[in-house]
Amino acid sequence: MEKNKTITLDLTIDQQNTLFSHWEAFGEVKKPQYTNYQLKLENAVITAYTSGKTVFQGKDAEVYASIFMEPQQQTLPQAGSDEVGTGDYFGPVCVTACIIKKEDLSTLQTYHTGDSKKITDKEILKIAPILKKKITHSTIIVTPEKYNQVHKTNNLNAIKAKLHNQAYINLKKKEKLPSFIIIDQFAEEPIYYHYLRNEKEIIKGIHFETKAEDKYYAVGVASILARYAFLQTMDKMKQLYDMDFQKGSGHKADLCAKQFIEQYGFENLYKVAKLHFKNTEKVKEL
Repeated sequence: MEKNKTITLDLTIDQQNTLFSHWEAFGEVKKPQYTNYQLKLENAVITAYTSGKTVFQGKDAEVYASIFMEPQQQTLPQAGSDEVGTGDYFGPVCVTACIIKKEDLSTLQTYHTGDSKKITDKEILKIAPILKKKITHSTIIVTPEKYNQVHKTNNLNAIKAKLHNQAYINLKKKEKLPSFIIIDQFAEEPIYYHYLRNEKEIIKGIHFETKAEDKYYAVGVASILARYAFLQTMDKMKQLYDMDFQKGSGHKADLCAKQFIEQYGFENLYKVAKLHFKNTEKVKEL
């Protein structure tokens, strides 16, 4: 059984406010004497004192405190994984798992690492090749054609679970996995393992956490490397079809799909797009 933890950090009022605005809706708010607030959350209590001292108590204290913790306070080595492309109508789904050790910190501090959604594609194209050389990682790229085939018998979360699991299996062949492994949570732990019930090898002992790419080095780096693989694959598609494929799944993606169909036919759409998206039906009306 996991023991309760207590973590004390000195935060600025802005940091305390950021913490409050992020978690306020998820717990009970109180204001004891000499505090700016106290948040009672699932498996943790956060007490923000007017002095700046902020105390995180409970089983998941590190979960809530980690975004403000100094590098040496994060558990290292750590492994983490993230996926990119699941919200894009065009292009692949890419999953990366990586290992971060203490000796990697100087590299990470030199570059802006974190959630790839908050970093421009231009920055990722500059940073990722350097990280690829220095960080132990494994990336799986599922092309749209393969994705459509697999999706016939697996829902999206099942696909993601199997890809994350395989990425860790591949990573383990390069280097021993550390005891601390984090996944940017897309499904509850029991459901995640339910999806893997028929797999030959299952990586267990994983910590599941939402918004983990903002809190843990390994997930942040995995997010960047997965995005880099996505961008590279999209570039190959562009060269192959002489088209700029729209990212995301909005109306511009519909228009892009219409253009593709006019040039290459509806029967070839499965090679570049995820057909179960609503865009496939919408484009028929354009």
